[in-house]
Amino acid sequence: MQKFETVLNNFNIILASASRRRKDLLAALDINFTLTEVLDVDETYPAELKPDEIACFLAEKKSNIYNLVDEKDILITADTVVVCNNRIIGKPENYENAVEMLKFLSGKTHSVITGVCLRSISKKRNFNSVTEVSFCELSDEEIEYYIKNYKPFDKAGAYGIQEWIGHIAVKEIKGSYFNVVGLPIQKLYRELLKFVNS
Repeated sequence: MQKFETVLNNFNIILASASRRRKDLLAALDINFTLTEVLDVDETYPAELKPDEIACFLAEKKSNIYNLVDEKDILITADTVVVCNNRIIGKPENYENAVEMLKFLSGKTHSVITGVCLRSISKKRNFNSVTEVSFCELSDEEIEYYIKNYKPFDKAGAYGIQEWIGHIAVKEIKGSYFNVVGLPIQKLYRELLKFVNS
């Protein structure tokens, strides 16, 4: 099937991510892009940053370690954080940590914030997307079943909304669903168009 003939296909769009979810979401835009090797980066951030600034800070930090060689290169990097009761929740370190995270999120509303950095040789643009997700109360058995069967150790907040737990736990969502999956894809598409036209 022929790709959508957008102005974006005049550029070398590069996604720096190990996430299959982000790859699949970007592919759904029907634009040409390549994946690049994910480089290790220190994911610490200044303590004074507000929660909605952290994801963009980390996305830009990831971006800065790559060298772009062509004027038409556009690099996309992203980072997602979960915030609940002013507590930043990243990826779980182990099984026990994942259990603790999901018990903390149970019965509460939390924010999923994805920061995205777009960078070319000559310019850079950061933006974020915030989605509010409300969980019902989860039993210990439900939490343990999910972690044992889905092993969400690569996911901020220790869950994937597109998986089993999203079907049984999410009672309300305000904002972009795809943002919770991994990329605010509608906003990314619009921001890419602004980026290439600016």
